[in-house]
Amino acid sequence: MSDIFDAGWLALREPHDARARSDALASALITTLPARPKLLDLGAGSGSLFRWLAPRIYRAQSWTLFDADPALIEAAFEVIAMWAEALGLRVTAPRRAMLVHAPGGAWRIEAVIGDLADIERLPLFGHHAVVNSALCDLVSKPWIEHLAGRLAVPFYAALMVDGRAQYLPPHPADRLMRQAFRRDQGRDKGLGPALGPRAPAVVQAAFARRRFRVMTAPSDWRIGRNDPAMLEAMLRGDMDAALRTERARFPRLLDWQAARVRQTIRRRLSLRLGHRDLLAVPR
Repeated sequence: MSDIFDAGWLALREPHDARARSDALASALITTLPARPKLLDLGAGSGSLFRWLAPRIYRAQSWTLFDADPALIEAAFEVIAMWAEALGLRVTAPRRAMLVHAPGGAWRIEAVIGDLADIERLPLFGHHAVVNSALCDLVSKPWIEHLAGRLAVPFYAALMVDGRAQYLPPHPADRLMRQAFRRDQGRDKGLGPALGPRAPAVVQAAFARRRFRVMTAPSDWRIGRNDPAMLEAMLRGDMDAALRTERARFPRLLDWQAARVRQTIRRRLSLRLGHRDLLAVPR
């Protein structure tokens, strides 16, 4: 996978991810898991999904964090250890794994460094569920079709963008920005042409064709006017994406960005960004 994500950005978005994910779908996933579940987290990054889902599972569990970036995986272990200790949980590191000693049983975490593009080598077997967060809109339709064809366990995908985005108050150039951003979302990130906002529908159809029972739920980001750091990061990302496809309209894009930055400084800007979560369970 060619796109590499900055640990600072992942830390900034983590609380928004945590608030947005569907508790109902997470609970539905947990009911499918055995007493000591083993989960594979694809594109695990700094371990944000583990920190959100492991306490909900609560009982003894084992996680494999799969990512292409060794620095992010190293950061994941450090952040998980600090997070667990802040909760009053003991952390040990026997051999190549980390253990978080929780009241309901130990949470075991290990890591695998690998390329998501090499789907034949993904360690899919030996796990009771395959999970991911903010991944499926970055992959291609053939990638999803191949993955769905190989899985016989529940598949949980959180925070897939669905194309809805609304800055408030509105601006005359919002439509241009949305169109430019959507085109950029289809750019190949190393896994074929990315699904972008088509991800929820494509993933749902791929698993439904293989007789999985598929459930979805909204998981929108709601970024308020009192969160300028996140708004500024979103504005930078939108502008960078727009310039990749609309460089000829640079003056208009610059006017949009300048107006939005002023609104952010004055605490007058907010954003709602549409996502969907999905759970596919074998029948």
